[in-house]
Amino acid sequence: MGPIRRWGQGPYGVAVIHGGPGAPGEVAPVARELSSACGVLEPFQTARTLEGQVQELRDVLQNEDAVPCTLIGFSYGAILAYLCTARYPDLARKLVLIGCAPFEEQYALKIPETRLSRLSPEQRVKAAELERLLADPATIDKHDVFCQFGKLMAEADTLNPVHMEDEMIHCQYDIFRQIWDEVRRLRQSGSLLSAGKAITCPVVAIHGDYDPHPVDGVREPLSKVLTTFRCITLKNCGHRPWIERDAIDPFYSALMREI
Repeated sequence: MGPIRRWGQGPYGVAVIHGGPGAPGEVAPVARELSSACGVLEPFQTARTLEGQVQELRDVLQNEDAVPCTLIGFSYGAILAYLCTARYPDLARKLVLIGCAPFEEQYALKIPETRLSRLSPEQRVKAAELERLLADPATIDKHDVFCQFGKLMAEADTLNPVHMEDEMIHCQYDIFRQIWDEVRRLRQSGSLLSAGKAITCPVVAIHGDYDPHPVDGVREPLSKVLTTFRCITLKNCGHRPWIERDAIDPFYSALMREI
């Protein structure tokens, strides 16, 4: 079972799941804010396969006596929370997806182009070089390269950020590569979306209108397979609502209502 941080006082009825894959600690600001209202768990995913992470998350929630909980996932963490809830519907009383990745490949294909269009010519050259290093078997420290690439993409993902410390503990490129390849195959086959048919709890998506992960890639597919689904679109908001100057207050107001 992976490590976990606890925020606020128990009982812990909310769990916030980080993205990446392989970006532990990045949702600490969200967990910290919510802990003013309730006990919050922040599990760190360590398993190196998608199935392993689904089982790891289930084990953490059961071990912490947090079942059923409000399960909040960010980016890839939203996909993980969705798959875990589909596999074990009794784990969650509500599922909240923040900045979720698309559920159909047609929407995902637009993301790289959108991100590159928001970078300067110099940043595009840097991004291409970092991608080359990640693809090169001779590159020794791919974790550092991955972290640099992630910071560059974060600039493209953000509209009007406030200054906030990066609380990611470390980058894990090997976990990212392995698991994201698995997610992509599920998405391409249609299995990712169809898994949602097993989800019985209410599902809420919170998504920025400036997020390069298009909101239509979440709203339209999930509306077809979920019985109780709502989508909240935040104006002037990129991928991480909690750092967007114009979206912080609406984001936390919406999230507090859901827990």
